[in-house]
Amino acid sequence: MEIRSAGFALLIAALTVSCGGGGGGGDDSSGTNSSITMAELGRKLFFDTNLSSGSNQACASCHDPDNGFADPRVSVTAPVSEGSVGGVFGDRNAPTAAYASFAPSFGLVGDADQTPETDSKYQGGQFLDGRAVDLIEQAKGPFINPLEMNNASEAEVVTKVQNADYAADFIAVFGADAFNDTTIAYHNIATAIAAFEASSEVNQFSSKFDAYLMGSYALSASEQRGFDLFMDAEVTKCANCHTVGETPETSLFSNFRYYNIGTPINLNNPAYLADNSFVDEGLGASSAIAESDRNGERGKFKVPTLRNVELTAPYMHNGVYATLEETVLHYDIQVANLFITPEVNEANIAAEMNAGTFVGLGLSDQDRADLVNFMKTLTDGYF
Repeated sequence: MEIRSAGFALLIAALTVSCGGGGGGGDDSSGTNSSITMAELGRKLFFDTNLSSGSNQACASCHDPDNGFADPRVSVTAPVSEGSVGGVFGDRNAPTAAYASFAPSFGLVGDADQTPETDSKYQGGQFLDGRAVDLIEQAKGPFINPLEMNNASEAEVVTKVQNADYAADFIAVFGADAFNDTTIAYHNIATAIAAFEASSEVNQFSSKFDAYLMGSYALSASEQRGFDLFMDAEVTKCANCHTVGETPETSLFSNFRYYNIGTPINLNNPAYLADNSFVDEGLGASSAIAESDRNGERGKFKVPTLRNVELTAPYMHNGVYATLEETVLHYDIQVANLFITPEVNEANIAAEMNAGTFVGLGLSDQDRADLVNFMKTLTDGYF
């Protein structure tokens, strides 16, 4: 199923188009390439630590290419990224930025696409709760979030870009009047970052599994058993939400829908440490949906891609699991609520999948190991 939004099809097309002077590009004597692409400009913005209040945090700080575009600094005991202001934290584990550009814009799931074993009502969007309709709107958020990059205003961010050593590149892409209107300039900053996040540098499709789909890698015995289990629609049902196609580009390992999977409380979440009554309601508290829908969406979060999942620990929206082995065990046993108290005590995916009769998958130790070995084939950089 093709799930890339039409807007991002156009955005990706823009990646290969050289953006000429547009009425005021920098000349070669200044060291500026007047044919810089929007994605190349976006890369400079993505890695610029000066775009935070303390000049100490870039987009790449929490979305590090060497860590699957997730935060290498976090762990189960410190599951949330620290902001530009020292000692200031949000309440969620930063997800990978890789493959996020493939999510459709936020909206309702059509009746024709509704899968019978779940009642997922919404799909797409950005952030774990879908509150940004698309990647451009998502890129606008962290700059002025006091828990993240902590700029006072959009105007402050625009001024920093105007004073950056790549300001002429910004003009080359967006025209001589690129900085004249703050609202437009800020939107264009986010648009360029989104273009970089839609590029092949971020979405490489270069894993063992991609090579397997192209006929140039043979899965090991354990990886093949894990793949078979992953695709089993009767036992594990992994691929029902983490969808797999026949080609790399259609194997995004997410249907970008929203589910409550019974994730337990992470006692190390800074928000919980500050207030032990804290509950993250996910989509149920999102401004993206009507207030009348929120009660039925409590505890639901967007299905993450499993691409590069080997690199992006800790796992779940609150970073409660340290390893893939623990995460698989969650679905095998703990999602049945036999041993844990979920953060949001509502009907979760256990009830949705098996009409309330879910008592575990009955996987062996070898089964769980095989599933983990298969997921490790999704790490980019094999070729």
